Amino acid sequence: MSATSPQPAREQLSELALAEWRREVFGIYREARLDRDPERGHARWRERRDRLFREHSQSPLAVDDPLRKTGIPYWPYDPRLRFSVPVLKAARPARRSLPTGGEEVTELRQVGWVELPEPLGPRLAVWWLAQYGGGLFVPFRDQTAGSESYGAGRYLVDTAKGADLGLDDGRLVLDFNFSYHPSCRYDAAWQCPLAPPENVLAGAVRAGERL
Repeated sequence: MSATSPQPAREQLSELALAEWRREVFGIYREARLDRDPERGHARWRERRDRLFREHSQSPLAVDDPLRKTGIPYWPYDPRLRFSVPVLKAARPARRSLPTGGEEVTELRQVGWVELPEPLGPRLAVWWLAQYGGGLFVPFRDQTAGSESYGAGRYLVDTAKGADLGLDDGRLVLDFNFSYHPSCRYDAAWQCPLAPPENVLAGAVRAGERL
């Protein structure tokens, strides 16, 4: 459920199974978007995501990983960490080439900024992924990284892979309760574009997936 790609040497990867995984992810987020109660939608999202990680052949969890039984750990749902925010034009849009293993790189082009209230802020860059036919991408790293969450950061939006809560009257829906670790947090065979400097938050986000 992330903007990740496996190393080519991972021969056991089945393209058909991976496509099925992605269809499941799109369905999980579609269900969350349609639910008028964000907290209830989040609970269902967790349930379906745990099932996917537990049962699917493309799960990044090792077969003996205890998380297959316990489920992925999350902070309790916090409605104060859901926002509908306009994407503001960047005066000088940035571009980034992020290494994703071997000679592969992920190309990012900045779409704009979203501003967040204190103590989270001040803002996050919204990117356009050149890979996978294109898509919006919003990673972040906050003050929990490395101690309470994955040190390289988490993902909020990755529309190319289906992780998308949509728009609200033209504003981008960002719900930090749906933030999640990229697959490389569980399996080094996956390589992930990580949060660039424009996506580092000043505050601690105790919502979403944690260690």
